[in-house]
Amino acid sequence: MPLAEIYPLVTARALARPFTYEVPDDVGRGAVVSVGLGGRKLRGVVVDVGVEAPEGVEPAAAGPVVDRVPAALVELALWLAEYYGSTPARALALAAPHARARRGERRAPAARDGLPGEAAPAELTDAQHAAVDRIVRALDEGGGHVLLHGPTGSGKTEVYLRACAAALERGRGAIVLVPEIALTPQTVGRFAARFGDGVAVLHSALTEAERRDERERIACGEARIVVGARSAVFAPVPELGLIVVDEEHDASFKQESDPRYDARTVAAKRAALEGAVAVYGSATPRVESWARLERLALPSRIGAPMPTVRIVDLRREAGYPLSAPLLAELAAVEESGGRAILLLNRRGVSGAIHCRACGVSRRCRSCDVTLTLHRDERLHCHHCGFTEQLPPSCPECGSVELARVGAGTQRLETELEKRLPGLERIRLDADTAAKAGALREALQRFSTAQAAALIGTQMVAKGHHFPGVAVAAVVDADTGLAFPDFRAEERTFQLVTQLAGRSGRDAPGKVLVQTFQPDATPLAYAARHDVAGFLALELRRREELAYPPFAHLVSIVVSGPEPSGPRRVLEELREGLRATGARILGPAPLLRLRGRHRAQLVAKTESPRALARRAAALLAAAAPAMRRDSLSAVVDVDPQSL
Repeated sequence: MPLAEIYPLVTARALARPFTYEVPDDVGRGAVVSVGLGGRKLRGVVVDVGVEAPEGVEPAAAGPVVDRVPAALVELALWLAEYYGSTPARALALAAPHARARRGERRAPAARDGLPGEAAPAELTDAQHAAVDRIVRALDEGGGHVLLHGPTGSGKTEVYLRACAAALERGRGAIVLVPEIALTPQTVGRFAARFGDGVAVLHSALTEAERRDERERIACGEARIVVGARSAVFAPVPELGLIVVDEEHDASFKQESDPRYDARTVAAKRAALEGAVAVYGSATPRVESWARLERLALPSRIGAPMPTVRIVDLRREAGYPLSAPLLAELAAVEESGGRAILLLNRRGVSGAIHCRACGVSRRCRSCDVTLTLHRDERLHCHHCGFTEQLPPSCPECGSVELARVGAGTQRLETELEKRLPGLERIRLDADTAAKAGALREALQRFSTAQAAALIGTQMVAKGHHFPGVAVAAVVDADTGLAFPDFRAEERTFQLVTQLAGRSGRDAPGKVLVQTFQPDATPLAYAARHDVAGFLALELRRREELAYPPFAHLVSIVVSGPEPSGPRRVLEELREGLRATGARILGPAPLLRLRGRHRAQLVAKTESPRALARRAAALLAAAAPAMRRDSLSAVVDVDPQSL
């Protein structure tokens, strides 16, 4: 029997190497087999066949083939493991499905139900025609990468649909990635309406049986189009011809657990491996995409003008969080009917409780963050889940002068109830969406309401198309601007511009942006809908600071029970990384989380793959000492926040 190198699908870094097993003659690369390791039966992925046995080793026999991973996905996973400093087994687990379900078992629906898609237009605009023609030409020429940009309502989704149809006509399949399936029901509905049972949907709400059945439909060619969130980039689509990354600016395409891959980068690599076309679409493209990709423009909204944007200077207004101009617009919606969307990127009632006498804020016992007051009159930590009752007086000095600082979505909901009782209030944030089916119910209520306000965090700005939205408002634009991250201005611009796109899709609309910084650059450009101008300015700033796209970032965070441990490890690591030629920043302390002290090292480099490989080797050598001191490390290539 031939010998094969097989990676058992384990998470332990100590076992991050292939093992040699005997396999039947018909087993090839990508076969998922049962293997024995340390007395356990595990799944393993064959990565090479016809190898020699290590000296002194008597290989065991692998079990039967339980499934197969396409060879291109094996190569993709091995690349991913090296690029992101993970292990091959963890990366291969993303592409290796569990044992196949029996056909006829539970099957997933082709759309998240009750929110139908839009009808196909009678004809395309000239700009849509040009975009489709360019994508189809790239498909016929063996692949490519393009950026499709244009304001919300300019017809990007129809371009995706036509490109998918072109791929199908050529006997090829397509993957459509969206940031979060639950937040983009119309997109799913449109694909299901156009392609019917030929669409498979992959997302986290499916049961294991449903997920297995969908993957089987994909692998056997029954479903040639896959719509899903970031993990759908690993769907086993035969003859893949097209990958669409919709709302490509969205940070949720980055996985925050090992392997910390970015689905946008993985999509580019997979397209290159399979000769496919990768299309990245957004009304507010990332700076990196704007600089690196060929641009296809849809310059204007179809059927309605862009809404007017008014900057409301909160320094001159009383009544926060509801200024007089915002109240006036909402009163008109209450009286005449229609819908409003209010974005406030903070949950709870108040962002902090502050003592006016001694100046101390109530903070989490385990995390270096202030506690947020919720409607239940308890203070909550949004990081570790710690909660305590709101004290009647300051525990530090006894003063009863406890100020409620800032506003959250719960307070905004309460204020609306007091001021505009005739306006139906629908809150959409992590608290309300936690219950199964609650998010879909909220979106359905809003889509059919006569006079309603949708109140929520950034999820209300994502991908929705509701008719009759007359007013959209950013209640406090400063929450994003104050965030200590080099992408803070870019994200604020994206959030305001995306929210503006929810208004006036079928009739003239208005957008209000409340801020204490009315002259802030992102707000000025967003008010003019000037995407190109903002990105050009941001590119110049990034070049001066050697930030992406002019360099890659690699973040290394070490945490431990004492503050000295993480810093010591990172100082040693910094010395070991100097040979890579990267510019090393830090180590610097980070906020304590869940009782653990943290510190961070940031590298700016042209070769992230080599730096991650070197960091992984250094951390592996330090692993015994780190375990002894209860220290853990995270290597994050191309992090989305610092």
